[in-house]
Amino acid sequence: MAAHLTQLGSDRFRLAQNSDINVTPFVDIMLVLLIIFMVAIPAAVVAVKVDLPPSASGNPPRLPTYVSLQKGGALYIGDRPTSLATLGGDLSGVIGGADPQKERVYVRADKGVPYGDFMAVVSRLQASGFHAVGLVGEAL
Repeated sequence: MAAHLTQLGSDRFRLAQNSDINVTPFVDIMLVLLIIFMVAIPAAVVAVKVDLPPSASGNPPRLPTYVSLQKGGALYIGDRPTSLATLGGDLSGVIGGADPQKERVYVRADKGVPYGDFMAVVSRLQASGFHAVGLVGEAL
């Protein structure tokens, strides 16, 4: 905010406020940005058309594997029922020949499940070689 000095009657110098907004620097910056974007956008557009070959792997990405634990103790891999004793073997059968060390498994549990039951499932997964375990929660 600027100020200017005035000379009035009894007060030799009085400080009055100047409340005008100076928009010139803002307009200068906006014009410079406009010019920069006008120059940069055509360089970002790819003008050469290329017919890309398909991927060499040919394998579609795998769907995530979910292990669900219900309040009554029922355990599922996807929508297939399983038990805690056979969880590792059943999960290896579901993922096929994939490496358990690299395969991510998502664990979902009902909010009424005791913590000990939940940790038993996570411990069984880790004992079976599935170390990449993700926990699924509901967003509020």
